[in-house]
Amino acid sequence: MRARRLVAAVSLVVGLVALTGCRTEPGVAAYVGDQQITENTVDSLLDELRDSSAATEAPELGGLAPQPPSRSEVVSALVLGTVCDQVSADRGYQPQGRTEPVALAGQLGLPPESEYVRQLAALYTCLSGLPIGDSVAPTEQELADVIAAGRTAGVIPPDTPDAVVAGQLDGPQLRNGLASRRALAEAAGEYDVTVNPRYRPLEFPVLNFSQDVAAVSVLLGEPGSDAVTDVSSPEPLPPTGADQPA
Repeated sequence: MRARRLVAAVSLVVGLVALTGCRTEPGVAAYVGDQQITENTVDSLLDELRDSSAATEAPELGGLAPQPPSRSEVVSALVLGTVCDQVSADRGYQPQGRTEPVALAGQLGLPPESEYVRQLAALYTCLSGLPIGDSVAPTEQELADVIAAGRTAGVIPPDTPDAVVAGQLDGPQLRNGLASRRALAEAAGEYDVTVNPRYRPLEFPVLNFSQDVAAVSVLLGEPGSDAVTDVSSPEPLPPTGADQPA
């Protein structure tokens, strides 16, 4: 049976589990093996987006412009892209689909010509070639975590019993999302990923309830840090309409 593969959809994004290590240098946001993702690179991508947004503000709409991603989102995309490229090169995986920057930019409300959008499109294209294997049945704890996230976000009615919600959630989308998380965590275990303490804990959505509510997330890098940071929590990327588990 052919292994099912990750779909290059915005709502099915995968993440990485970092190996232990202690690599911290000023100006480095993350390491993937011997490759560095620098803070200057993050600054450059965000500056370009802000400049593009400022240039396209519409006065007749009150000067509102698309909200740029957080630094955490940018770091996540760069880390995931680097790891996916390495995994694909080492194992000979080939993309099974292509994500076009124009289509992705339309979902995110960002300029299609921006480097950040191009990086994301390349990431999702790469992810389409990674096999996820068999679907994964959720444990009771995993179902409880998904339900708790949905209730906290207000997307699950508070008066609906957990048993009813669990029966609605436990289907192919959730099981494939858990399989995606497992597959990428295992693949990333072969690479030395270290995240700057200012971005820890860094989670990335694997499956979304809606545009801004993650149902399943995966941890990127180390689990946490005592460092004080002003970095905002990562926002889940918008899903396609058919990829919402509930």
